[in-house]
Formats: sequence, C-alpha cells, structure tokens
Amino acid sequence: MRLSGPALLVTLVVFASACSSPPGAAQPPPASAPVPPATTQAAGGFRVEEVAGGLEHGWDIGFLPGGAMLVTQRPGRLALVRGGRTTEVRADFSDVLVQGEGGLMGLALAADFASSREFTTCQTHQENGKAVDIRLVTWRLADDDASAAKVRDLLTGLPVNPSGRHSGCRPTLAPDGALLVGTGDTANPAVSQDRHRLGGKVLRINAKTGEPLPDNPFFSSADENERRVWTYGHRNIQGVAIRPGTGQVVTSEHGPTFDDEVNLIKRGGNYGWDPSKGGTDTTYDESVPMTDKKRFPDAVDPLWTTGSITEATSGDAFLTGEQWGVNNGALAVAALKGQKLLLLHLDAAANVTSVTLPKEFDDKFGRLRGVRSGPDGALYVTTSNGDNDKLLRVTPS
Repeated sequence: MRLSGPALLVTLVVFASACSSPPGAAQPPPASAPVPPATTQAAGGFRVEEVAGGLEHGWDIGFLPGGAMLVTQRPGRLALVRGGRTTEVRADFSDVLVQGEGGLMGLALAADFASSREFTTCQTHQENGKAVDIRLVTWRLADDDASAAKVRDLLTGLPVNPSGRHSGCRPTLAPDGALLVGTGDTANPAVSQDRHRLGGKVLRINAKTGEPLPDNPFFSSADENERRVWTYGHRNIQGVAIRPGTGQVVTSEHGPTFDDEVNLIKRGGNYGWDPSKGGTDTTYDESVPMTDKKRFPDAVDPLWTTGSITEATSGDAFLTGEQWGVNNGALAVAALKGQKLLLLHLDAAANVTSVTLPKEFDDKFGRLRGVRSGPDGALYVTTSNGDNDKLLRVTPS
C-alpha cells in the first residue's frame, strides 16, 4: 500500500484520462481552499466481491425490492443484476447521444417504485445525429424486469456539449422526496454562474413532475429554470450523497488539473467556478480557481480538495452501520484518474478530519465511477475502464 500525503498522491495518479483540463492547461496554486489532510491507510480490512462483470462504463446503480439491481451503462444500455446473473433490460435508448463523457448516466428510483415501477435516468439527447440537450427521463420497469418503457421527459433543456464534455448529471432522491440533480457546466464558460441555465448546478425538483419546489432559494424568479436552482457555480458534479440522519448533502466534483472538490451543499450557495471571469472571457479559461473568493467573496468554501493534483473524483456515498467500525459514517469517494477509493471522515459539521485509503482498492480495479450504499449496508462500486467493467460489493472483512 502506498501511503499518500500531498506529494505521494501524485504517484497514484495514472495516465488514464478523466474529466480534466486539456494538455497544457495552467495549474495555479489553490485559492482559498483547505489544505488537504495527509492521506493514510484505512483502518480495518475490506472485502471486495465481484457481483457482475461484462459491463461497459457502469455509471450508476439502483436497488430494486428483492435484491436485484439496475446499472446504467454510458453507451446506452441498462443492465439488471440478480443473483450473480446479468441481463440486458430492453429499452429504447436510440436517442441517447453517446459521445465522450456523455451517454446514459445517472439513475434514481422513484420513492414509490414498489408500486409505480418508475425510475429516472440522466442522459444526453440527440435528434438526427445532432446534440440537443441533457435531460431527465422517467421510465417504467416491466413487472418481469425484462424491459422498460418511457413514461415522460421529466426535465429537458439542460445544456449539452456536442463532444459530451462535462455532462455531469447525478440524481439522488432526498429524504423529503425532492430530486437533487448535480449537473456539469458542459465546458461552456458562462454556464455555471448563469442561474437561468441548468448546467453547473445542483437542481432541486419535484421527482414526479420536474417542477421547481416552492422552498427553493430563487422560487420568486420569473424564470422557471432559475426556480429549479438550489446551488450554482459548479464545474462538473459527479456525486451527490445525503448524510444519514442529518440531511446534509455532500457532492464530489471534478476540478481541472487541480482542486477536485468535495462540497457541503448550502441552499442558494455560489461555489465560485467562473471560467468566463465575470463574462470578460469567451474562452473556457481553466486557470481560474475552482472557488474564486476574489471574484465571489461569499463563495462557499469546499470541505476538501485534492490540492495541486487531480484524482477525478466521481460518485460518493456514506458508509452506514455499526458493521463498518471506525469507518462508520465515512464518505466514500470514487476516483477515476486516481483509480482508488477515498474515505473522508467527517465531524458533525461535515468538516473533513482525516482521509484514508483502503489498500484493497489501491490501483487494483482501475477507474472507479459509481458509488452507492445498498439497503444491505454494503457499498456498491462500478468500474469505468470500458472493457469488462465490474459491479463490486464492498463490506468490512
């Protein structure tokens, strides 16, 4: 196990590409960011089992009553995993734009799935080969689990980049029934700070209708898009997790070549990403700070960053249950480029007190994408290598 303080973390960052800056992009020192705690080996052992293989860029996981799971795959396929067997769920994903980072992405089951059989996906959308938008689509799974039919477009009009870059799009159902959706800025310099556009945001919407909720911070706006915004100023959110028993929402987000962030989401907060530099630059200037406190003094500081490197942090979920011992309550964050699982240990206010690395994940499974806590108390993780990807089940040993 290679332990990793800020210097040694660099050795764990491998050649695999991720949602980061293009070659030659500037790497400024972090601005107004916390110093990352030294990373050490995780206490306690972990058992990692392969639940399913043969996937391709598994993006998200949904847990069905009875123990089966749905797994979205970025190329526009939906897998059903039950009892160690994987079958494809028949569904019409012909309108999914499979390009770069875009495709079939996040997944959230309806709160009433047991009766409605409904679930919602995030996906890039094309018509006649042309990129149109990123949208949330609600589906109904057949009683035999063999197929799914489209019910409605829950929310359309999220910006899209024809290359698929920074598509983001991670939906998570909150305890109050709201659907929280982390989105990417589509590498458009003006999107994140523009509250009239849905990219680079955390959205909070009615999970059945897609409508904004009346206690959203900008609900008095005349613009319906702005009414859906919960937070803004994000670059490319990949994970949205809710801390059990607290209501705290914690996101993980891709930085450029520095400062991947983990953020505590605060109603109406600006998280300070602005590659347009106040609208003065029409290029996507990635040398700006992830959280620009000079331009936005009230910007919300991150809980944790990777500092001067990038791990390409992706999905996140909380470990829950006494079976996890000293790791109970830790936030598990997957890394694509870093090819590891990080455990962030938080105090009651969600401040990061330490970061540990389970040795069982140290460069052993490649790029990690989706992370969800299952109803059985285990952690489920997908790989995203593009060839024979896995769904993994993680439990304490």
